[in-house]
Amino acid sequence: MEREKLKSRLGFILLSAGCAIGIGNVWKFPYMAGQGGGGAFVLFYLLFLVILGLPIMSMEFAVGRAAQASPLHMYQKLERKGQKWHIHGYVAFFGNIALMAFYTVVTGWIVYYFVKFLTGQTENLGFVAMITNPGVNVTYLAVTVIVAFTILCFNLQGGLERISKYMMTLLLVLMVVLAVHSATLSGAAEGLKFYLVPDFSKITGPVIVGAMNQAFFTLSLGIAAMEIFGSYMSDEHTLPGEAVRICALDTFVALMAGTIIFPACFTFGVTPDNGPSLIFQTLPPVFINMAGGRFWGALFFL
Repeated sequence: MEREKLKSRLGFILLSAGCAIGIGNVWKFPYMAGQGGGGAFVLFYLLFLVILGLPIMSMEFAVGRAAQASPLHMYQKLERKGQKWHIHGYVAFFGNIALMAFYTVVTGWIVYYFVKFLTGQTENLGFVAMITNPGVNVTYLAVTVIVAFTILCFNLQGGLERISKYMMTLLLVLMVVLAVHSATLSGAAEGLKFYLVPDFSKITGPVIVGAMNQAFFTLSLGIAAMEIFGSYMSDEHTLPGEAVRICALDTFVALMAGTIIFPACFTFGVTPDNGPSLIFQTLPPVFINMAGGRFWGALFFL
């Protein structure tokens, strides 16, 4: 059976960016930045994206494009006799399963908030009440898996590529709209100062390590995710060029997420170092207090 290919270059860029962009940017980046002191964390995050993220993504694309295979077979195909690179193929395989186990739970939380906004049940939203309710967690985990499986049933072009084009375009437009709205909030100046102006007294070892970890996490590096997309990459396009485009989109969404959330934190009295619950505490008040908030909230969590 001939291996299916992506239909267009835009499909490749948005699909690869869709892997890099997502919960890691919209959910994890803001709370990591909040815990890391704001601007100090962002400074090191951008630095690590340039000196580590771009070169490693280019290398992963190179491995994928050369092999044109899945991670389990990729290293077997490329390694020389006697080498042990194929062992990493198994590590990557189980790493992706572990990532899926983690991401499907968090995605379930987001689907739950989407349903609540869609149905107008936004008065009693509570993050702690949600994550401590086994019924809610298991139900929305199942919904997430079923939806993802359904999309994959339509294969590469008809499923993943098609849905990524629509959803990624909507996400990029939505992030700009929400960032502009957050800039009008009363706490915008204080929030943006915390977020974008580095306080060098807050630069510590854990902040630097956290920024480096986030740079790897947000670009999905090290577990062959980008190698998978590289295996569908055309020979006509340069490896660093595609990596730069994907990193730029990824960074844009991450920075927009912080621009949306930190002004809201300082407006609605939420401490920016609240951790994993940050977007679930700061964004509902933003949507509830803006015109058409039910629509914007449902669209954001979708």
